[in-house]
Amino acid sequence: MDTPKTPPDSLETVDLAQTLPLPEQPEPLESAPLAYENGSFLNSPDARILRIMAEYQEPLSRFRRERIQDTVVFFGSARFRALDVAAANFELLANTGSKERAAEQPATLQEVEHGQATGQRLRLAGAAIEMAAYYEDARILANMLATWAKGLPGPRHRFVVTSGGGPGIMEAANRGAYEAGAKTIGLNIKLPFEQQPNPYITPSLNFDFHYFFMRKYWFAYLAKALVIFPGGFGTLDEMFELLTLAQTNKLAKKITTIIYGSSYWKSVINLDVLAEKGAIAHGDLSLFRFVDTPEEAFEILKADLTKNHLESAYERTAHERAGRGATDTSVSPDPAPTAQDILGPDISKTR
Repeated sequence: MDTPKTPPDSLETVDLAQTLPLPEQPEPLESAPLAYENGSFLNSPDARILRIMAEYQEPLSRFRRERIQDTVVFFGSARFRALDVAAANFELLANTGSKERAAEQPATLQEVEHGQATGQRLRLAGAAIEMAAYYEDARILANMLATWAKGLPGPRHRFVVTSGGGPGIMEAANRGAYEAGAKTIGLNIKLPFEQQPNPYITPSLNFDFHYFFMRKYWFAYLAKALVIFPGGFGTLDEMFELLTLAQTNKLAKKITTIIYGSSYWKSVINLDVLAEKGAIAHGDLSLFRFVDTPEEAFEILKADLTKNHLESAYERTAHERAGRGATDTSVSPDPAPTAQDILGPDISKTR
């Protein structure tokens, strides 16, 4: 009798472990990085919004912690170093905020005195002398302002001298406030060449931004006054941007704008022509004032900041609400908690 054959479509039990090769065991998998610790992601285009938000929130947290209520912003050239007691000669920087020297340098003082300087180097030396004078004026004005602001009552620092954090006029402003023993702010910008903040910035208020527009935001948001010293493209950019915000009523606050050095600025731009040609209203010329001495600038700043801010209805209401009349009004030297309703900064809304 024949053994019946297994049908071809029937299933047999097969030991797969013996017939198939086993795959190699994978290496143990490391934990994935947390999203906010993933450097490749945070520096990618996909995380740009997070970087922008960080350049808003991180400065805000520091301003609160350091009890900064508002600022007075100084703009001006970053390319000239000052003629100082520690320096023998002028130096022209290669670019705004750069640490590198420009290829063409002003003539030395010795060359000027002995008639050895000619041409472009002599012209640069004359410009350097002029800019050094502006440096000293910015330093004096910032010192006067910071000294006055330090004596104002209240739990927060008022009208803190602020600059773009670099050399030149920016250094002069920070230096004047530093020499007055006051806090001083530097809002630096990351540039594609070697640069560093000036040494007169309060370390806890030393900022470095990637985005120009976020840096500009912090210039405008806390400022109650602007002082615009002679400068170049960057100074012109900041001046006209903030004048435009004032002109269009985008700032829900009064902001005093002082243009320092009438001879320089009136030789660079003729703002009266804008009104004569109808490009701006004649009333827009009242958005700024020209001054030529630290004393004149300080008197304007003191009067306007007192009238528009210290004695404003908003300030009186805030004083009553805080009950400061019966309490110590000095500013604590210690960092404050980050409660916004207590510490501010007192930032005006935008329209």
